[in-house]
Amino acid sequence: MTIQLPDSSGALRAYEPRQEPLALSPGSPFTSRTVFSAAHVVADPYADVSPDSPAAVDWDATLAFRRHLWSHGLGVAEAMDTAQRGMGLDWAGAAELIRRSAAEARAVGGRIACGVGTDQITSGTLAEVRAAYEEQLALVEASGAQAILMASRALAATAQGPEDYLEVYGHLLRQASEPVILHWLGPMFDPALEGYWGSSDLDAATEVFLQVIAAHPDKVDGIKVSLLDAQREIDLRRRLPQGVRCYTGDDFNYPELIAGDDKGFSHALLGIFDPLGPLAAEAVRVLDTGDTAGFRELLDPTVELSRHLFQAPTRFYKTGVVFLAWLAGHQSHFTMVGGLQSARSLPHFARAYELADGLGLFPDPKLAEERMKTLLALYGVTQ
Repeated sequence: MTIQLPDSSGALRAYEPRQEPLALSPGSPFTSRTVFSAAHVVADPYADVSPDSPAAVDWDATLAFRRHLWSHGLGVAEAMDTAQRGMGLDWAGAAELIRRSAAEARAVGGRIACGVGTDQITSGTLAEVRAAYEEQLALVEASGAQAILMASRALAATAQGPEDYLEVYGHLLRQASEPVILHWLGPMFDPALEGYWGSSDLDAATEVFLQVIAAHPDKVDGIKVSLLDAQREIDLRRRLPQGVRCYTGDDFNYPELIAGDDKGFSHALLGIFDPLGPLAAEAVRVLDTGDTAGFRELLDPTVELSRHLFQAPTRFYKTGVVFLAWLAGHQSHFTMVGGLQSARSLPHFARAYELADGLGLFPDPKLAEERMKTLLALYGVTQ
């Protein structure tokens, strides 16, 4: 059986779906790397909302997906940009997500870290930015989760230069009760973060970032770098103080960065590990045995799919992530918070389906094929 898929020119071509998925089962905890998947939220498809309404979340399906990730040994990075923070999920929704997911993590013994930002406000004074960060940090710490200090749109809009970043982050790190993860999210993920750390010159910004870490190394568990620049990440991780981890957020180059070299390696906190969860977990377990070649053999073929999902405009990668979760049977519908299911084209979806199917990511390939055909029919493509 074949399925007719549109290519980038709009022409239809025949594709023959695979019949069997990869056989991937939960396994032992990881020993060589700390690995988080940034997880998406499942919208409530029956809620009567508009794109401007507060998020309506299907809590049962959202938490079930997190249990899926934990069952394969992955940590969950909660309420991050993959969960549509600032793109449909407001702070009230994120706060509820953090509380519920942290409670679920305690119940099943799963690892969780949660995003701390300033999305209660859109702009303000430095004092107001600090207060917004403090409110979120207090909630995350009270939930028992590790804190991830996310890049702030409000701080980017307010800061006059590097010294403002040093002051705000220094204040937060001094009061954090446990070591946090610092997140540097590039403007390809969020254009409002252009010039973060006080400069659009990445070399200058890097120096400020390192100053923040050097001043408080005991309060920094690690850094997450999402700049899609492998060499810059390698150079940065080699300059980190002893004991501070680098968590790659590079969805273009993650296999080589996690594998590392004779001078070190990156751990992982990745949005692409949402759809890749079981396969990524299997690859890391192979790496735990010291088999770097086997790790690369499993993970390298996934890069084409990741680069497709994260192609410009990169901030809309969430649409492809949720699309694949629907095809894989993790949710019953393809509806997103804020109506973001409309953010990618039919040819984009078709290529994502083909690449994911080729990797064996769908537990039930027949279900994925049927759902893909349903989407195609909705767009007027007959089989």
